[in-house]
Amino acid sequence: MTFKTIIEPFRIKAVEPIRMTTREQRQRLLDDAGRNPFLLRADDVLIDLLTDSGTGAMSAEQWAGIMRGDESYAGANSYYRFAAAVEDIFGFHHALPTHQGRAAERILFSTMCKPGDVVPNNTHFDTTRANIEYVGAAAVDLPIPEGLSPSASHPFKGNMDVDALRRLIARHGREKIPLVMLTVTNNSGGGQPVSMANIKAVRAVCGEAHIPLYIDACRFAENCWFIHEREPGYADAAIIDIARELFSYADGCTMSAKKDGLVNIGGFLATNDDALAKQEAALLILTEGFPTYGGLAGRDLEAMAIGLREVLEPDYLRYRIASTAYFGRHLTDIGYPIVQPPGGHAIYVDAAALLPHIPARSFPGQALLGELYLTGGIRAVEIGSVMFGKTDETSGEETTASMELVRLAIPRRVYTQSHVDYCIEVMADVYKRRSSIAGLRIVSQAPPLRHFTARFAPVEYTGSLTSLRESGS
Repeated sequence: MTFKTIIEPFRIKAVEPIRMTTREQRQRLLDDAGRNPFLLRADDVLIDLLTDSGTGAMSAEQWAGIMRGDESYAGANSYYRFAAAVEDIFGFHHALPTHQGRAAERILFSTMCKPGDVVPNNTHFDTTRANIEYVGAAAVDLPIPEGLSPSASHPFKGNMDVDALRRLIARHGREKIPLVMLTVTNNSGGGQPVSMANIKAVRAVCGEAHIPLYIDACRFAENCWFIHEREPGYADAAIIDIARELFSYADGCTMSAKKDGLVNIGGFLATNDDALAKQEAALLILTEGFPTYGGLAGRDLEAMAIGLREVLEPDYLRYRIASTAYFGRHLTDIGYPIVQPPGGHAIYVDAAALLPHIPARSFPGQALLGELYLTGGIRAVEIGSVMFGKTDETSGEETTASMELVRLAIPRRVYTQSHVDYCIEVMADVYKRRSSIAGLRIVSQAPPLRHFTARFAPVEYTGSLTSLRESGS
């Protein structure tokens, strides 16, 4: 018999108190933070959905592994257990540990890219794009059309547009494209999965053009679960076997293990290219550490080796995806426009559709973040024109993003269903007052990745809500 109640497939052994705050306190705290949730102290947040990166809870087995950590500078046993897990699951012989995913990206793009190059992806996330642009290359997004329509229904909205990839290669030439990337799941595209058929098709195009294919593997296990549930031919396949097939089509991968590695710190860069691995290891030594620790303690390598296996457990993945879907269904019932269907690690609210009176240049997503925090102490993140837009240095005009989303990212094994229900109640209250939410303007920003540190002030309205007048500084 199947029961409706979603239960966590774990027991709680330790608890961390949440400091309760009032709306008046949160108003002052948000004003002091320049209306940017990144600048809030964690103690002042009730439910933290800012990110699922490094914010999860580790298992008893991982904590036991931490005690076993080998802290030898070179050749530590903990490294070899980590490398064995990577080779077993991902199939790559060279696994270079890094302190997190962006370090792996920096090493990869510094080694493989040069100014003028083009790197296509289904959709680059912020640090991926920034690391590509830092070396003078261009990051190009090639999502399928459904991926740019939040309300569109498609089982694999994270797919890459294969025809667009072919046209890009024809336009720029193979020599200008050092690698193609696929992000699984597609974070900037609403946490949507990529199908195995799409991965095979991208692999075929890359093979024809002799271009390496790399996977951004941050949420690989969740992507494999969606393949198991939605793609014909995989219903009876073990999740680890789906993962092995997925990575068999790739030449390498980067991973922030702070997501589907179930750890608080750590990542890696992996490849089967011996010559490339030597170049990458040299840069790793220069900036991260010796190749058998890569900026991590041995205990972190132990936790990562264990977490990469635990994340593939069907009971965990079933619960994880069901809880996120539950959140999404209730928000849809309230009336929230969200990216459909719900992804694995987060719910993405279409802030442009929710707040049509706020134009993109006044950042509807960022405005919604403030109201969620004021109403219920919930911290989330904008994925829209604050994150991906830019201010023209000459004209001062804002370029805007293709979508204005607010991501409610759910940390792994941290919150219970009652926490989720509380979030639903808070968001129901915000929904009733949505027409009174005001837009924002940027007071200060520091490129690149301005969303981490930018400060905002309200936009004053005169007349109708669509007639805007910026407040004085």
